[in-house]
Amino acid sequence: MTPILSIETATDICSVAIHESGQLLSIREVNERGAHSQKIMGLIEEVSIESGVSVKDLKAVAVSEGPGSYTGLRIGVSTAKGICFANDIPLIAVNTLEALAFQEVNDSPIIIALMDARRMEVYSQIFGMDGEVIRELKAEILTEDLYLEYLEKGKVSFVGDGVEKSKSIISHPNALFLENQVSSKSVGEIAWKKYEKSEFADLAYFVPNYLKEFKALHSKKNPLLS
Repeated sequence: MTPILSIETATDICSVAIHESGQLLSIREVNERGAHSQKIMGLIEEVSIESGVSVKDLKAVAVSEGPGSYTGLRIGVSTAKGICFANDIPLIAVNTLEALAFQEVNDSPIIIALMDARRMEVYSQIFGMDGEVIRELKAEILTEDLYLEYLEKGKVSFVGDGVEKSKSIISHPNALFLENQVSSKSVGEIAWKKYEKSEFADLAYFVPNYLKEFKALHSKKNPLLS
């Protein structure tokens, strides 16, 4: 038995799942802004009860490493590391955009995973049908011709919470806009492949990939916070 707990908190969705050898046993998801800190431990308890797998039975914990929400990623990674430290099991880090692209099921040769980065910016990464990385992860500003070189070659599937804003800018007949959102289900499926290869994160030093440096907003009302 090799049960793995997967945690996905890169967006407003708080998602946890338990897989056995890459097969889903139980999953819980809550889409509620700011709910991660309040809900995550309860969701872990629920999937543990439903799957019959206690935390002490786990062989590893997988976590979405980002990019994404600073607060969400921090909560998810802190929770994952805490469980790993307490049970002396490895941590598996999964690229959030890779997990998004992993859900894509149609026959588009190109998959562009997009995550909303506020304003007209997105975090994006481009994959082929079999999961190979065609273009590395980056933060960029959406423009009408940003992905034109790929769209001119054939069908391109766009996935993630950056899709909504991209639909209003990119109007190409080869663009397919899908509703897929981040989920611990695909994180767990990728994590099993990493587990088999012993691709573990350094538990002591691992930090999320925020991509952008987090900047706290200064209060205009309270000069002591400026």
